[in-house]
Amino acid sequence: MPKASVVIAVYNRMDFLRLVFAGLEMQTEKDFEILIADDGSGSEFVDALREIMKSSPLRIRHCWHEDAGFRKNRILNEVVRQSESGYLIFLDGDCIPHPEFVREHLLAARENTCLAGRRVDLSARITLLLTPEKIRSGYLQKPATISAMLADFMQRRSTFFMYGIYTQNPLLRRFFNRKDRGLLGANFSLPKDTLQNINGFDERYTAPTFGEDSDIELRLRLAGTRIKSVLNMAVVYHCNHKLLSRENNSYELYLNAVKEARPFTPYGLKQTLPPETC
Repeated sequence: MPKASVVIAVYNRMDFLRLVFAGLEMQTEKDFEILIADDGSGSEFVDALREIMKSSPLRIRHCWHEDAGFRKNRILNEVVRQSESGYLIFLDGDCIPHPEFVREHLLAARENTCLAGRRVDLSARITLLLTPEKIRSGYLQKPATISAMLADFMQRRSTFFMYGIYTQNPLLRRFFNRKDRGLLGANFSLPKDTLQNINGFDERYTAPTFGEDSDIELRLRLAGTRIKSVLNMAVVYHCNHKLLSRENNSYELYLNAVKEARPFTPYGLKQTLPPETC
């Protein structure tokens, strides 16, 4: 059994996923599996991923279902069912992990605790410069690149620069994580049984706004789960791209969840998916 299952949510964009894989190859903690939660990517993406899986040093499994709109929560639940580890780390397919990413999540892991990280948004300029070879060489951690990231931030070409600074200083870690933080779907982790206790992701959310983070955070807190911040510890770098449209058709569903205050969703892990899902 691997120490962790790294769950990566994807929808096309193989160029970004190659960068994410390069970052995962450079992890100081090697004992993890990778599960690709694919919300209906096209055949070109799927064929390219299969070729990568043949030669990659990483332990990768691909879980896919047909493209029928935004069904990220549904494929996430299927991947959770298939995971072999007792600890789950969630990452998005456009977020490159720092070399200490997996190790830091595992070091901070506790029973009935969800670790909430953040991401630094890279500028379009830096994103265009990235290659898997550069990621493997530690390009994003080099002083010159950090200086360029700061310059982009000062010129409003990027956001959340401070979230991209990794530190091992205990005093700085306590300072950066002194406040309670919310959960971000692109960077969080928790024991598998903690997620199972609330029946996983609510599959009724069909817009990229609330489902995989706000609703999960709400129900975890209702279940008595501690949300612990890991800023500047579990660092990820978000590639610049055009944002998805943010429809609000899940907002009423979320408001109802707040009103009901029910940790367990009947629309989660225990549902049966079509046989072609994986």
